[in-house]
Amino acid sequence: MNNSAELVWSKCLTIIKDIVEWQHFKTWFEPIKPVELKGDVLLIQVPSQFFFEYLEENYVPLLANTLKRELGKNAKLEYRIIVDSGNKGKSGSMDIPAGPVKHYTNNEVNFPLVINNPVKNPFVIPGLKKMQIDPQLNPIYNFDTFLESDCNRVARRAGKTVAEKPGANSFNPLVIYGGVGLGKTHVAQAIGNEVKKMHPNKVVLYVSSEKFINQFQDHSRNNAINDFIHFYQLIDVLIIDDVQFFARAEKSQDAFFAIFNHLHQSGKQLVLTSDKAPKDLDGLQERLLSRFRWGLSADLMVPDYEARIEILKQKMYNDGLEMPQDVINYVAYNINTNVRELEGALISLLAQSSLNKREIDLELAKKVLRNFVKTSTKELTIDAIQKLVCEYFNVPYDRLLEKTRKREIVQARQISMYLAKTFTKNSLKNIGEHFGGRDHTTVIHSCQTVKDLMDTDSIFRENVVELTQKVQLAAI
Repeated sequence: MNNSAELVWSKCLTIIKDIVEWQHFKTWFEPIKPVELKGDVLLIQVPSQFFFEYLEENYVPLLANTLKRELGKNAKLEYRIIVDSGNKGKSGSMDIPAGPVKHYTNNEVNFPLVINNPVKNPFVIPGLKKMQIDPQLNPIYNFDTFLESDCNRVARRAGKTVAEKPGANSFNPLVIYGGVGLGKTHVAQAIGNEVKKMHPNKVVLYVSSEKFINQFQDHSRNNAINDFIHFYQLIDVLIIDDVQFFARAEKSQDAFFAIFNHLHQSGKQLVLTSDKAPKDLDGLQERLLSRFRWGLSADLMVPDYEARIEILKQKMYNDGLEMPQDVINYVAYNINTNVRELEGALISLLAQSSLNKREIDLELAKKVLRNFVKTSTKELTIDAIQKLVCEYFNVPYDRLLEKTRKREIVQARQISMYLAKTFTKNSLKNIGEHFGGRDHTTVIHSCQTVKDLMDTDSIFRENVVELTQKVQLAAI
């Protein structure tokens, strides 16, 4: 390597380091290698086509002024771009072939920048113009159709915050996780649709992890991995659905790692969904998992009885439908797995009513729900719930009814009341009588306390969720 080129570039870096932020300096200037100095022309090598384009867009004036200080007013900068050879992961460098030259003039310093072929769009839109990228969003997924409740409040509100200020918030990345049919895709796409509405110039893209993996494999076969990575690095808000499927694709994880780093460092927003919390994901690289934990992980839980009723009512309102309250209660009580099955039961009920020209009543609901409930559910009693909770916390049954302020007894009693209200049809007064003759206001206070603690205490929430599942199993 020409020592003069190395010396000139070293002096340039000394100046640049005092001007740009440290992280930007590490990202955009340290990787540059001086190659050759011929008179007033400095040849530098950059890692990729995207890297070159980013410098061209953001740092031409700074480079021009800096090089002018070192080489004089006739200074010129030329680029060599590393091109992936696609051969067993090796890479080599080549000078970009001669072609049309773009000149930037700043204080009499010209920068001839040779433009390579445009990056290919994996979503099959010819050329690469940012506003031509199809966000791959379904407009039916929005925040208006996603009812907020205790089971999803954190995820929904975090999603709204991200949509309002994408990339400029502390929830980056935002990881939304939960079981099947609880609304992960709905929230993720709602964020994308809200961003497009509030920030129309932002480039948004929603893609499933499976599609991402398939695209990567196609580009790998065509020796175009750089094009693939560079395309994704142009996105302002990237939404990846079901990241748990990256577990079977090691090389795709490497590509996503590069994309994640670039977007995060550039102040772009990442939204990820998963069936588990990042700490519980198996088969993903630790360096990826650590980055998933940089932002906020928000879970979606199974909606409780009251939330299921409200979901059904909203769905009916949106579709202009009516249904007797006792039927709504019956459906909400018996379909307690996820929102998708709840909506499926409602659609089946409406279809049966329409096809048979029959009014919707409790008898029809029982007939339809046989297809959704594996076995008939038995009526849960307050006593059965109390015994389950006592066994879970290893608390004597009679202590549950005593007037004591001992913390573990109070919490067991409050959770028992909460579950009794959720899973039985008893009145508040009747529930209170089963707990040593307490009144209905005590039951209301206990249920609210349980909901509040679930929002603030993760261990408490896990206990309630596990007990909820035990109660559901007991009803089968």
